[in-house]
Amino acid sequence: MTDTLFYIDAYQRTCEAQVVSCDEQGIVLDRTVFYPNGGGQPGDTGLLRTGDGREIRITDTRKGTSPGQIVHVAEAGSPALNTGERVVAALDWERRYRHMRIHTCLHLLSAIVPAGVTGGSMNGEYGRLDFDLPDRLLDKEQVNASLMQLIEQAHAVAPRWITDAELNDRPELVKTMSVKPPMGLGKVRLLEIPGVDLQACGGTHVANTREIGKVAATKLEKKSTHNRRVVVSFVD
Repeated sequence: MTDTLFYIDAYQRTCEAQVVSCDEQGIVLDRTVFYPNGGGQPGDTGLLRTGDGREIRITDTRKGTSPGQIVHVAEAGSPALNTGERVVAALDWERRYRHMRIHTCLHLLSAIVPAGVTGGSMNGEYGRLDFDLPDRLLDKEQVNASLMQLIEQAHAVAPRWITDAELNDRPELVKTMSVKPPMGLGKVRLLEIPGVDLQACGGTHVANTREIGKVAATKLEKKSTHNRRVVVSFVD
């Protein structure tokens, strides 16, 4: 199992680590600041640097085949690493930070729209959520005003953990209708914005809603009889 430092501090940009394995699937470290693709959030990219000056560019980060394992996917033709070798793992921080900002923004969006979430995704420029809203149309101006109000109110954002049993007793904490949070390890991570939103989430987030910056709902689409899609983009 990889020690997931991004759960301890999502703002940590680098860490020292030891190579556990290295094969055609990728590189497994004993600890990492790299977030693996999941929950709609892309896997991190960055560099691994060795003591003798070699650099291995990481083009993606994914979950491994065993529970808790994280695989760093190296660029083709990268220098080889040996098991036991020490490296410094360094994130492409600006890319990750934009993911953190847009992910927290999507949690605010889910608090504004009172409906189950049927799908979602994000990148460094925008994020989207699909809502189960068969009998209602959304007003773009109202969505934008509500989002910016919550952002500017500078709400604190923080993770906390509950047990699998507690989550089973509180199904309202799972807003995604198609995907459930991973269970079976004894505890589940929640993301809390006090007074605004509380839901199961394993992603990385900013510590305060004001960090999100200026955003706008750029698209509101009817995708099917039930689904309404809202796309939120940065306004830089």
